Amino acid sequence: MTSPTNSSRYTIRDKEEFQFKKFFSHWETLLALLFVAAFIINSLLLPNFFDLHNLADGTFNFSEKALIALPMALLIICREIDISVSGILALCSVAMGLANSHGLPAYSLLFIAVFTGAACGSLNGLLVTRFALPSIVVTIGSVSLFRGLASVVLGDQAFTAYPQLLIDWGQGYFFDFIPRQFIILLFFVVVFAIILHATSWGRRIYAIGNNPVAARFSGVSVDKYRFMLFTLTGAMAGLAAFLLTGRIGSTRPNIATGWELEIITMVILGGVSIAGGAGTIVGVFLAVLTLGVVNYGMALANIPGIIMTIVVGILLLITIALPRLLNRKKQRK
Repeated sequence: MTSPTNSSRYTIRDKEEFQFKKFFSHWETLLALLFVAAFIINSLLLPNFFDLHNLADGTFNFSEKALIALPMALLIICREIDISVSGILALCSVAMGLANSHGLPAYSLLFIAVFTGAACGSLNGLLVTRFALPSIVVTIGSVSLFRGLASVVLGDQAFTAYPQLLIDWGQGYFFDFIPRQFIILLFFVVVFAIILHATSWGRRIYAIGNNPVAARFSGVSVDKYRFMLFTLTGAMAGLAAFLLTGRIGSTRPNIATGWELEIITMVILGGVSIAGGAGTIVGVFLAVLTLGVVNYGMALANIPGIIMTIVVGILLLITIALPRLLNRKKQRK
């Protein structure tokens, strides 16, 4: 017979072991460990890696993409996807260039970019909700439409000579150290985290992702939420266009080409289920930082950009396949 002391000891030990396993079962925990590991490895291998000014400047490489990844996460949780974001960004940048060339004031360029993006997103949302078309098919078509329109307007030319206000927001710093883009990203991370995790709006998004039919019978306007999320994604692509155009100082037809793959990778790597109904903003932000550190380290090591593209593709495949393989293993047990 086990004594009460031993029994309580085993109970405490089992409880601690359970809490330890539960802690490491969270995807966000694994991402945080991956981020720390990537940071330490790069610090040891690259002598110039741990330079605060260089690290701060490195955030320019992912802030615009991360701004689009935030609403994309909400879309994927709702079992939808938007592959047209890079095309929306290109068209928003062209709209800004047209407005600037016609003498509109500098402060109006942000509103023009966001409005153009919201209009493009609304078109996607309308086709998906009103005509019950698959979002992946709709946005594959619309990315060609949006980028094609941008190419028709620009041809082989480029819009340049943007006002200083735009340059300041695209290239500027707060306190001469922290890039403005990164502060804007942190602000929206907090906003989207509150929306998704602390409001009824977020609970309904999860409900739609888990079972849209049940959510509809529970009184949730499923199509309304989907439409708003497509519009929001387009608007955030417009904001990203404003910042990116200011950072590079020009608008070209090939601006942001291929960004949709990296943005979706950020979301899926962040633990958002491609099947919908699961994921967190914290996970997406950790994935953004992890990819940012990896990309920054590879750039310092003079590794070609095509290698980073391969790494992104491999990460996307792993993060999609790994949860399914683990679920199959659990089901067999």
